[in-house]
Amino acid sequence: MKDKILNAIKQYSTIIIHRHVRPDPDAYGSQGGLAEMLKASFPEKQIFAVGEEEPSLNFLNRLDVISDEQYEGALVIVCDTANQERVCDQRYTKGETLIKIDHHPNEDPYGDMLWVDTGASSVSEMIYEFYLSGKEEGLVMNDRAARLLFAGIVGDTGRFLYPSTTQKTFDYAGELIRYDFDRTELFNQMYETDPHVLKLQGYVLQNFELRPSGAGVLILKKDQLKEFQVTPSEASQLVSTLGNIKGIKAWCFFIEEDDQIRVRLRSKGPVINQLAKKYKGGGHPLAAGASVHSWEEVDQVTKELEELCLSN
Repeated sequence: MKDKILNAIKQYSTIIIHRHVRPDPDAYGSQGGLAEMLKASFPEKQIFAVGEEEPSLNFLNRLDVISDEQYEGALVIVCDTANQERVCDQRYTKGETLIKIDHHPNEDPYGDMLWVDTGASSVSEMIYEFYLSGKEEGLVMNDRAARLLFAGIVGDTGRFLYPSTTQKTFDYAGELIRYDFDRTELFNQMYETDPHVLKLQGYVLQNFELRPSGAGVLILKKDQLKEFQVTPSEASQLVSTLGNIKGIKAWCFFIEEDDQIRVRLRSKGPVINQLAKKYKGGGHPLAAGASVHSWEEVDQVTKELEELCLSN
């Protein structure tokens, strides 16, 4: 499949790369890393990385703004996006050929070509593997691409702490840091915390509820976000905070927005992506997300999360 994708890339003069809504470092890293690699490899082609920007990740990459007309006869690649409704910028269907590159369970096999590797720590890891398979055929890695791919790997492995981290992950990270970028600066930008978010983190630790089942629950309503002056995206970044709590099996953040309630699920064992799927979400077995639209649904998700914890 990697060879087929490279052949498709060679055939098109315009390549447009998408990723999922509410992006994380792997979404930015895989999308931007692939774009920068292709720009270095094929300077004669038009390469675009598109979607709504996440201000907290602008230090990684800035995105392109393009017209509908540029999709005509283009190759579109969607990175790190399990299902079609989560693709950021729904114009992704307007190209001539569509490729899906992902590491989530392939429950929505969209696209003309699919490369899905659920054993990969991140799609950024997959993009580097794509480079290794194609470097004899003209693919070029450069410092900008390496920085983005390294950031994506670091982000999706929790700084190499998550179970998805493999020997391959360490090998690829070791190769990427040979390129010229400032790792210390990158880590600082990725993990430094604004004071107002740190205050919310204190609130999270003081107010989460650990049920006897081993399920952890935290509800953040709009007035609380306003009090701490944090955005829903900033609040979502704190979901891993509860991972070090003794006795917790799986946990969920419910974060109220104007039109929905974000559901952020994490687990130390119980598989939670099927629960997310029931609420039109998805993700990995131990890290997933969804959205609900009422507090009754919040109660239902909590009940089902407790049942999962009790069965494990």
